[in-house]
Amino acid sequence: MTAFRYEAARSDGGLVRGLLEATSEPAAAAVLSARGLYPILVESSPVPDTRYPFGFGRPSRRAQATVFQSLAAFVEAGVPLERAIQATERVASGPLPDALGRVAQRVREGSSLGMALASEGSFSAVTVGLVRAGERGVGLGAALSQAAAQLEREAETETRVRTALTYPTLLAVVGSGAIALIVLFVIPRFAVLLSDAGQQLPTATRLLLTLSAAVRSYGLVLGAGGVGLAVIAVRTINDRRPAWHAWLLRVPVVGPLRLALASARAARTLGALLGAGTPALAALEIAREAAGDAAVATRIAVARSRVAEGQGLTAALEATSALTSSAVQLASIGEGSGRLPMLLAKAADLDDAEAERRLKMLVSLLEPGMILLFAGLVAFVAAALLQAVYALRP
Repeated sequence: MTAFRYEAARSDGGLVRGLLEATSEPAAAAVLSARGLYPILVESSPVPDTRYPFGFGRPSRRAQATVFQSLAAFVEAGVPLERAIQATERVASGPLPDALGRVAQRVREGSSLGMALASEGSFSAVTVGLVRAGERGVGLGAALSQAAAQLEREAETETRVRTALTYPTLLAVVGSGAIALIVLFVIPRFAVLLSDAGQQLPTATRLLLTLSAAVRSYGLVLGAGGVGLAVIAVRTINDRRPAWHAWLLRVPVVGPLRLALASARAARTLGALLGAGTPALAALEIAREAAGDAAVATRIAVARSRVAEGQGLTAALEATSALTSSAVQLASIGEGSGRLPMLLAKAADLDDAEAERRLKMLVSLLEPGMILLFAGLVAFVAAALLQAVYALRP
């Protein structure tokens, strides 16, 4: 389906503008005619790609879940869709009320809810895909409830990850601040005292004083250089994201964690969409976008090509290693028993649990490593200064 921008005339002479989905321009014109409108202009209009720089301004998944829960409740109660959207604006937060206002305007102009949500850019491909599946006949209310449940699970996963990384982040900030305080303020005072003594200093002390002086003299230059290198590295990674993510998947501890997280997102998306009646190829395309890992997304794209050529879904996923082995095994059982959506959801839960276990293991290794690093730096500073004090001769 392609998005088409249209301008049409009503029977009373008024003009109507909006967006709709169709397979071609003639099909779009036929849809308008079926609505009692007289097409004046129908042209292809790609869905705008709305970006949020570094994630700033993007509505949280929890806030989006509240919106979809409200929409599902109103739709299942028989409230007209436009009124349901307007009522939901009252419970929305952040940028979502304005977004819902624009969605309501597009629906009023004749756009489908899925098309209106996709045009806004604030909502993920998974939730939009679920809504579109609901509009195709499996039930919009049930699809909205599934989208809300999906967003709630994603929000819970984000919360667990942030909670696990809170202490290491705090440790890094406090440790870096302590080292900076020592280098910028404590060591210079010792340098003045030691220079007045006029004696030969130990090697460790001379090295420490040299490093401290370099940081104080060229700190801004070094910081700017570090920021520049970081920007270059980020751009290089963005340009070669699939290769970078493929390398990360081969890194011990980190690789299995990333694969489990991506597999959980993809499997849950596939299960929800297939359960809502979405065709397998369309579900795989949306799951590719939802994976959150460029290398895994590439594998899912290859699996989709294999399915398009006639290969079974589970066989294609297994051949490309797009999901974890446990997820593929459950999917194989589900495909054979006719319970594929349910077992894909179960596989996603197992992958989430495995990812949480691996994350805890990674954090358990990271915390003592950071403690030893900062303790070693402080011990080096203390030893260098004490050596200088003991080396002083009366």
